[in-house]
Amino acid sequence: MTVLVYLDSVGPQLSASQQEAFGVAAGLGPVAVAVGSAVSADAVAVLGAAGAQRVYAAEQDPSGSVAVGQADVLVGAVRASEAVTVLSSIEPIETEVMARAAALTESALITQVSAVEPATEGPLTAASGLAVRKDVLSGEWSSAVRPTTATAFLTLVPGVPASAQAAAQTAEVVTLSTGGREGAQIISRTPVVYDGRPDVSSARVVVSGGRGTDGDFGPVEQLADALGGAVGSTRDATDEGWIPHNTQVGQTGATVRPDLYIAAGISGAVHHVAGMRQSGTIVAVNTDMDAPIFDIADFGIVGDLNTVLPQAAEAIRARKQQG
Repeated sequence: MTVLVYLDSVGPQLSASQQEAFGVAAGLGPVAVAVGSAVSADAVAVLGAAGAQRVYAAEQDPSGSVAVGQADVLVGAVRASEAVTVLSSIEPIETEVMARAAALTESALITQVSAVEPATEGPLTAASGLAVRKDVLSGEWSSAVRPTTATAFLTLVPGVPASAQAAAQTAEVVTLSTGGREGAQIISRTPVVYDGRPDVSSARVVVSGGRGTDGDFGPVEQLADALGGAVGSTRDATDEGWIPHNTQVGQTGATVRPDLYIAAGISGAVHHVAGMRQSGTIVAVNTDMDAPIFDIADFGIVGDLNTVLPQAAEAIRARKQQG
C-alpha cells in the first residue's frame, strides 16, 4: 500500500525533516511524493534518489495560493495513488495543507506524531494498521493513537525514528489536473535572513537562553558557535525582544530533538520543556538549584551562565586547536 509524503517544495537536497519523513515512509510501504510547488527535473532526480517511485505535481504551479491550491494537489495525489498513509513535517504550511486535505477526504489527521510503525495487533486494514504515538499535555504523557479512517494524515515532529531507507528510484512524474482554486493569493515573499548558524529546528546542537540572560545572549552565542550549533530561546526572551522569534523553542515555537541541548538561564516552564524534552542529552545551567529544568536534565550546573558558558566555550575552542 502506497505511502505518500507531502513536500511544500523541493530544494537541491532534502531537508532533515524531509529525509526523516522518507525514512518513516519507507518502513511502511512503497513511497510516492506530492509536491505543492513547481517540480523541475532536478527536483524529480532528488526525490527519486531518496526513494520516491512516483512524484505527483499540478499542471500549474499552485504555490501562489495560500494552502488551498496545494491541498487540491495533495487530495488529487491521495486519490491517484490510493495512499493509505500521508506524511509531512510539522512546518506551518505543511500542517495547514495536510489539515485541508484531511477534511476534504474525510480522513483522520494526527499531528505532532513522535513515532509510527505497522501495528502488531488489532484490525490491520487500511490506516487502522498503524501504531502511532504522540506526546500530549506539553509532553508529560505519550499517547498511542489508532486511526480508524481509510487514509490517515500524519505530521511528524523532528527526530521521528526512521525504520528503513528506500532504495534509489527513477521517479515517474504524474501530472494532476486540479481545480485551480486559490482563496487567497501570495503577492510577495521575503526570505528570512538567518545569522549563518544552523536552523534551530534541525541542528544537532542547540544552546538556548532564557530570562536568566537578562537580554545578553552573547555567552549563549559564543558557546553555540564553539559547538557549531544553533541558538535557541524561550518565549519570554522573544517576547522581550531580546532575540528573534525564529529561535523560540517550545509549545508555541519549534519542537527540537538535537543530540545535545544546553538550557542556560531557563527555569524549565512546561511550555518550553514540551519543545525540547526529547533531546538526546540535556545540560542545564541555572543559578537556582531548585529550577524545574534540573528535573529533566542529564547534567546540571548550578552557576551563573555569564561565567559558565564563556569558560565552556573557551575550553571547547582550546580542545579543537589541540586537534
